[in-house]
Amino acid sequence: MSAAWDMVPVLWQDILTTVALLLPALAVGGFVLRGFAPWPLVRAILWRFRGASAFFVLLIAISVGMGIGLLAQERGLRRGTAQAADKFDLIVSAPGSELTVMLAAVFLQPSDMPLLDGATYDEIASHPDVEIAAPLAFGDSFGAASVIGTTAEFARYLGDGRIEGRMWETTEEAIVGALVPLEIGEEFSPAHGHGDAADHDAHDAAHLDVVGRLAPTGTPWDRAILVPVETVWEVHGLADGHAPERAGQIGPPFDAAYFPGTPAIVVHASELWSNYALRSQFQRDRETMAFFPGAVLAQLYRVLGDVRQIMSLMALVTQVLVAAAVLLGLFILSRLFQRQLALLRALGAPARFVFAVVWSFGATLLLAGAAGGVLVGAGAAEVLSRVVTARTDILVSAPLGWSEVQFLAGFVSVTLLLSLLPAAVVLRQPVVTALRS
Repeated sequence: MSAAWDMVPVLWQDILTTVALLLPALAVGGFVLRGFAPWPLVRAILWRFRGASAFFVLLIAISVGMGIGLLAQERGLRRGTAQAADKFDLIVSAPGSELTVMLAAVFLQPSDMPLLDGATYDEIASHPDVEIAAPLAFGDSFGAASVIGTTAEFARYLGDGRIEGRMWETTEEAIVGALVPLEIGEEFSPAHGHGDAADHDAHDAAHLDVVGRLAPTGTPWDRAILVPVETVWEVHGLADGHAPERAGQIGPPFDAAYFPGTPAIVVHASELWSNYALRSQFQRDRETMAFFPGAVLAQLYRVLGDVRQIMSLMALVTQVLVAAAVLLGLFILSRLFQRQLALLRALGAPARFVFAVVWSFGATLLLAGAAGGVLVGAGAAEVLSRVVTARTDILVSAPLGWSEVQFLAGFVSVTLLLSLLPAAVVLRQPVVTALRS
């Protein structure tokens, strides 16, 4: 059975799952309403008690919307982090924590890491399958922006070749990410370190001109300032990676004897399959570590899968509480018009018709609240996405998907089934008692 299900296209799996979740509600609705048209009376009741009904719908919408928004946000965060690592096919570094290196190289989180020497870089850069071998140099900043030393090839690759202005031509020039508050033509001096611990006087002699701006990437690199790697080495009093007879050269090839070292090398292969061979070749326990950032994220997602389960459980518990509140609320609302219902019964209305009226009233409130929950959920996901994007510089987009639709379908079915209870309680109350109340 599972094999047959796996052969069904994903879209149809989602559609069929949603339909299956809605079937109990459809079956109950068809059974309760069969042969009756209670809607004129239901509209009259809704209008008569419009204040209480509107408040009830609002509570349902807020509760459902928050559950939907949290689920959508978790999925959007996964998508955003995966997109941030998209340009980083393979990273080679000194042995250590893959997660630490990934956070530093991909998400620009400051970290102290050992350096790879020039011979190692030459071995990687000269490999016939390597198209780009970009050394990264961290450690400096300007305001909230990290100053990253790298190569022009990697900068173009990172921005898909879209650069406003031009690429740097000397070690006194820089290009900035899309969100860096510097304009083309402005000058700045980098600080040593990051945040409150940064030394703003350490590199006063270095004056860099902004000559270009990268197109938006939706990654933390949008808040990075990119400079030639030689610039970072020079401002720290190190060799510039080139022999004296090649003074003034920018970018590879580098001379191993004058290569100060790099904490990480971003490798882009000419063919996708080559990455696996390169990883095997440069995965040497005591010398280098090679890994796919995407694979590290996948491992992280598996760990965070527990978080998703917790979030889903929290949403489920919330909806159970909402369902209990719905049930209690329907009991309370049904007592508001119990005299009218008792009068219907006294006039000879079939018990099933009265049952249908009460159930339809509750179903209308629930469906209206669920529909409002979709709007609240979409709004909540958008607000949360903007907050997370602003805090992490990772472009997070969380449109509602099938998971949220199925969550909503399950909620509707469960609550419509629970709505049978208030309707049944109304019928159990004696007509005379209800008329006197």
